Amino acid sequence: MTIETTAAREPETRVIVSRLLAAGPDADFARHLARFGAFDPAAAAPRLLAELEASGLTGRGGAGFAAWRKCAATADARDSSPRARRVVIGNGAEGEPFSRKDETLLRNAPHLVIDGLLAAAAAVGASELYLYAGEPGLSAIHGAVAERADGAGIRVTAAADTFLSGQASAVVNAIATGRPLPRDPVGRLSESGLRGRPTLLHNVETLAHIGLIARYGADWFRAAGTAADPGTRLVTVAGDVPRAQVLEVHGGARIDAVLEAAGADPSRISAVLVGGYHGAWLTADQLGTALSPEALTPYGAHPGAGILLALDRTRCAVQTTAEIIDYLAGQSARQCGPCLFGLPALAASWRDLAAGAVPGAAPGEAPHRAWTLADAVDGRGACAHPDGTARLSRSALRVFAADIEQHRNGRCLRAAH
Repeated sequence: MTIETTAAREPETRVIVSRLLAAGPDADFARHLARFGAFDPAAAAPRLLAELEASGLTGRGGAGFAAWRKCAATADARDSSPRARRVVIGNGAEGEPFSRKDETLLRNAPHLVIDGLLAAAAAVGASELYLYAGEPGLSAIHGAVAERADGAGIRVTAAADTFLSGQASAVVNAIATGRPLPRDPVGRLSESGLRGRPTLLHNVETLAHIGLIARYGADWFRAAGTAADPGTRLVTVAGDVPRAQVLEVHGGARIDAVLEAAGADPSRISAVLVGGYHGAWLTADQLGTALSPEALTPYGAHPGAGILLALDRTRCAVQTTAEIIDYLAGQSARQCGPCLFGLPALAASWRDLAAGAVPGAAPGEAPHRAWTLADAVDGRGACAHPDGTARLSRSALRVFAADIEQHRNGRCLRAAH
C-alpha cells in the first residue's frame, strides 16, 4: 500500500507539507484509518529497526539522536531480573513556553502517535507502554486510546507544566514517583530506566514518524526533505510573527522560507532563536541557513524541539535574552550547585547587561562575568539544564556583542528602529 500524499511528489522548493497531519484536524480513529489504512504492529516489527536506520529518522524532541539506535539499545539490553519488562514511553511534555508542536500533533493525530508507540513496543519486545503529556493534549490521548481495541494496555500520565518536565530522566521519575525532577545520569535509560527496566523514550512526534515508516518504509520517508535531513519536521514559529503557529516542513527547509510560510517578513527580523530556550541565536544575515543539524552546527545551534522564536528590529535582543535566562534560572530543579547558585548568578549578570551601566564596573566586566558564569555551570549539573542555559548565554554574548556595548553606553540599538 502507498500513501496518497503530496509529500512524496512535491518539489523541495515547497516548504509546507502534510504527512503527520494528513488525516485532517481532530482526526478520530475512523478518519485515521480512512487516511492511512489499517496497521499491524506485530507484522511491522521484524523489519522496523532496519527501516528506521535506512530512513535516517532522528529524534524530534531535542537531542536529535538516531531513532533506530535508541530502539536497538533497548531491544538488546539485558533484563536486570527475570521479571523485568521492557518499557516504551511516548513523551509529549512541552516545557518550552513557546512550543506547541506536540500539543498540535496529539490533538489532531493521536492515532498516528499510538501507531508508532505500538510499533516501537513490538520491535523492542516491550510490554509496558506509556503516553506522557501536558494538559492540552491529555483529553485527545484519552479519547484516542478509548477508541482502539489495541489501546487498552497504554497508560496515560499527566505531565506538569514546568520547563524540565519533558527531560528524559524527569519523565521517568514523574511516572515512577509523581515528581518530574531530573535524576543524576547514572546509566542509560535503555539499560535502567523506569523502575530499573530497559526503557525506550521517544518524543511523540518521533513516534508518529515511526508509525508512518512502519507502514510505508524508509524510501517513502526519504522522499521528503534532503539526503542529510530526510523526512519532515513540525516547527513552532512564534515571537514577532503575524500569528504563532505550527507548520510541518520539509527537512532542510531554510529558516527564512519557514518564516515566510508563517506569514512573516524576514527582512524585518533581526534575529531568530533556533531550537528553543536551550538553543542559539542566528542573525538576520544567517536566516538563509537550513533548519537541519548539519547546517546549524557552525552556529552552535540545532533544530532541537522545533522552535523558531523571531525578533523584529524594534525588540531589544539583550532584554529578551535576560528575560529568558531569568526564567530558566527560576525553572531549575534546585538539586545541584550549578542550578541553585550558578543560574541565578548568570541571570543577575544578564540583568546587569540589559540595564547597561553598572556603577563601579569596568568596561567589559559584565560580559566577562557572564562568560565566566556560563563556563562555571557547563557540564557540572545533575542534568543538562545548566548546559543548555550556558549555551544560550554564550550565543547571545557572541551575536549581540554590539547591542551589549550600546547598553553599556546607555543606548539601545533597537530603539532607533
